[in-house]
Amino acid sequence: MPAERTSPAPLVVGVLPGQPPEVLETAVTLARSLSAPLVCAYVDEASYLVEWDPARSAHRLSLHPEADNAEIQAATERLRADIAAVCDVPGVEWNLRTLAGDPARALGRLAADAGAAMIIVGTPEPGLGHRLTAALNGSVAAWLSHHQDRPVLIVPVRSGGAVRPRRGS
Repeated sequence: MPAERTSPAPLVVGVLPGQPPEVLETAVTLARSLSAPLVCAYVDEASYLVEWDPARSAHRLSLHPEADNAEIQAATERLRADIAAVCDVPGVEWNLRTLAGDPARALGRLAADAGAAMIIVGTPEPGLGHRLTAALNGSVAAWLSHHQDRPVLIVPVRSGGAVRPRRGS
């Protein structure tokens, strides 16, 4: 007989700096209705995975070693503040994980390690540059939908606007 889980499985949501709010707003709504924690995951594409240790953050090396660590830390704190503006609502527990490497594979590894009930990502942003990137590298949402053994929710984004605080939660 399998052991019963004492708490709901988390939802993994892919986040980016300046991401439109629809993705996080949808994740918060689902987390509240399912009483599930949110694991917000930012994948630093400017670094590569050196070692995967599920008990801790991924060990990674920067592709741009000249980048100032304080600059990277400041960007992470801005992202944390943007996430808090949407996710700090009653009934939602969340945390932020910073990962390295290919975004789709990193989100998949995290979801497997966390025993996530679902992965939530946004659609690629509109615009020629984003379309070229998706054509060359593939879409995170498309890769996940074809290579995951857990549900993937792909949230359409309406605009290229930044995360804005959630109202009336």
